[in-house]
Amino acid sequence: MILPKSLFLASVSLIIATVTGSADELVWKDLLNGRDLTGWVDVNTSPETWYFEDGLLKCKGLPIGVMRSEKQYENFILEIEWRHMKDGGNSGIFLWSEGTPAPGKNLPKGMETQMLELSYSKIHDRHPGYVSGELFGANGLTVVPDNPRGPRSMSVEYRCKPRGEWNKYVVAAVDGVVKLSINGKFVNGIRDASVKKGYLCLESEGAEIHFRNMRIMELPPGVTSPEQTAPLVE
Repeated sequence: MILPKSLFLASVSLIIATVTGSADELVWKDLLNGRDLTGWVDVNTSPETWYFEDGLLKCKGLPIGVMRSEKQYENFILEIEWRHMKDGGNSGIFLWSEGTPAPGKNLPKGMETQMLELSYSKIHDRHPGYVSGELFGANGLTVVPDNPRGPRSMSVEYRCKPRGEWNKYVVAAVDGVVKLSINGKFVNGIRDASVKKGYLCLESEGAEIHFRNMRIMELPPGVTSPEQTAPLVE
């Protein structure tokens, strides 16, 4: 049975209240310090790809690849703001990701939360739903989409802003279920992810993109098997 979005969020609140005893015990942790890449590991880009300027994390977009969090995450709420600086820019954030690229690929196995500049679909002749926070399993991770567009889940409302404007994602990821809020409204989701614990990866994919105000609230763990956990990277 698919939970309505409101019921899913109520369920998350109930989990927080009953398992921890008090929502006040949960804390937000900043994932970007505004100065350097402490807490992050370059996987397959370059020392020049990612840098801070005026407190913003900036990505040049080349080479194509990712940087990952030092630690893995299972159940959490993630907030992140992003803006593309070029028409048709491409990027994203991987959840529950492996910490190395998939064989023969530049990007890892993981649950991708798409970040595309609005003119991408016109420039590349893609379905318009492609540009507004699509969710999908990449490179072997499987999911069941709430709003199917093939194996991907398409937002039910287009809410992303164009080049130069900030977008805010709120991602609730619990026990293989992801719900995505774009600029103040939950509009997309997936369930039954085949992997539900792994790294966060920020994606460099050909165009300049900026990030700010990235923070995470870890929630209590669930029952997650080794097969549902991404391999640890030493």
